[in-house]
Amino acid sequence: MIRRSLLAAGFALAAAILPAKAEAAEKLSVLLEWFVNPDHAPLVVAKQLGLFEKAGLDVELIPPADPSAPPRLVAAKQADIALHYQPNLFLDVENGLPLVRFGTLVETPLSTVMVLADGPIKSLADLKGKRVGYSVAGFEDVMVKRMLEHNGIDTPDVELINVNFSLSPSLIAGSVDAVVGAYRNFELTQLELQGRKGLAFYPEENGVPAYDELIYVTHRDLVADKRLPKFLDAVEAATIYLTNHPQEGWELFVKAYPDLNDELNRRAWFDTLPRFAKHPAALDVGSYERFGAFMKETGLIKSVPPLADMAVALTR
Repeated sequence: MIRRSLLAAGFALAAAILPAKAEAAEKLSVLLEWFVNPDHAPLVVAKQLGLFEKAGLDVELIPPADPSAPPRLVAAKQADIALHYQPNLFLDVENGLPLVRFGTLVETPLSTVMVLADGPIKSLADLKGKRVGYSVAGFEDVMVKRMLEHNGIDTPDVELINVNFSLSPSLIAGSVDAVVGAYRNFELTQLELQGRKGLAFYPEENGVPAYDELIYVTHRDLVADKRLPKFLDAVEAATIYLTNHPQEGWELFVKAYPDLNDELNRRAWFDTLPRFAKHPAALDVGSYERFGAFMKETGLIKSVPPLADMAVALTR
């Protein structure tokens, strides 16, 4: 009887504990800005190492069917978090979207103006009278104009051509003399793997204030949500792990996404690691203010929104 009573008590205790564990994991949806790639390393590794689970989160990483949709879906409360671009956040806030940056993924620009290294363009000044291809009107063409002006070239002296997303192919085919928007951690390697070598000019060295390439945004109503600091803590731990164990991180990444196990992604992985924010929750107020002034000065926005309306540093 005593043994049966003990067993019954044990079963009752287990029954009390198990539902609590099942309820502990809080769901959190994260919309990526593009298909999964090495830019998402901290997120993938945080899942692979069980860091989200340890934080009590059930995080779903969702590649978008339409790359422009994630911010709008978060603004409509159809997802919790979206990866976004800092320049676009200024535009979205001015247009009334209730989005707030609460963390940083990639803390440096990735975009460049790129040319073929064996071509006649050795400096941005050499682009006078040449053709420059771009993918998206707006920030990209403003960025290249500022870079050219910084090097003494008037905008009318350069022909801007929309090549859609065919950056490297347009450059190799000679359709354009340079492209803007090519990523330093991808297209440079892509060119090399195709037997050509690229030369990149960096916006932050040519008159454009440094900015965060990729940030985490959420709906304004979710800023106080307790899941967000837990999410950033797990991402930070994954980023530190990647810094200390880059090869092991790569192995975890391709275990999760074996179709990405190729030379382009492997090299992009190691090229991107130094650019991840080691403290993703930190907010560089001065950087945001400088970039906001640049957006207004170049006519991309009419006025700089108050920083508190578009970016926060979460308390933990």
